[in-house]
Amino acid sequence: MPPAEIVRLPPPRFEGPLSVEQTLLARRSVRTFSRDPLTVDNLTQLLWAAQGITHSQGYRTAPSAGAIYPLELYVIVGHMVGLATGLYRYRGREHALDAKSSRDLRAEMSAAALNQRPVERAPVIFLFTAVYERMTTKYGRRGVRYVDMEAGHAAQNVCLQAVALDLQSVVIGAFQDAAVKQIALLPAEEEPLYIVPVGK
Repeated sequence: MPPAEIVRLPPPRFEGPLSVEQTLLARRSVRTFSRDPLTVDNLTQLLWAAQGITHSQGYRTAPSAGAIYPLELYVIVGHMVGLATGLYRYRGREHALDAKSSRDLRAEMSAAALNQRPVERAPVIFLFTAVYERMTTKYGRRGVRYVDMEAGHAAQNVCLQAVALDLQSVVIGAFQDAAVKQIALLPAEEEPLYIVPVGK
């Protein structure tokens, strides 16, 4: 797979089988996943929930101070029906993916995350990163707090959407930053914030 390949995703749906209250009630951190694959339809909903566009002016599913949107979102695909194994960057405005690598990076990412098994076993891993300078240019040091808050909003959206899809998730913040940056081919200005494995 050429690194510059763009993968178009099916459009997200805006109605589901569960209410917000039901997803909140059912959400749990799950660290054991089956070997069952996810589908592209699952992925499209999860990505949209995390950083999807909800307004013609570019507003997203998660709030951002000043509508600056410092977050970037990557997905590591290990086992999925309809999408090849690899590392992808989400392009929210186009609801599409940039293919960055065709390798299965789950084992390496697990090692960087202090050998946490969910990272290796989940069929899909979401990686939230941030360009802090986007926020601190306007808000100074307090912008760091705004970025961290935004990452929490977006990760929670993934967890709740997972429940609505009859999937499970866990949020992971314990990892070696430099190793994750190298594995995910992150540019120098991007910092990894959150790893969210999702599966059945």
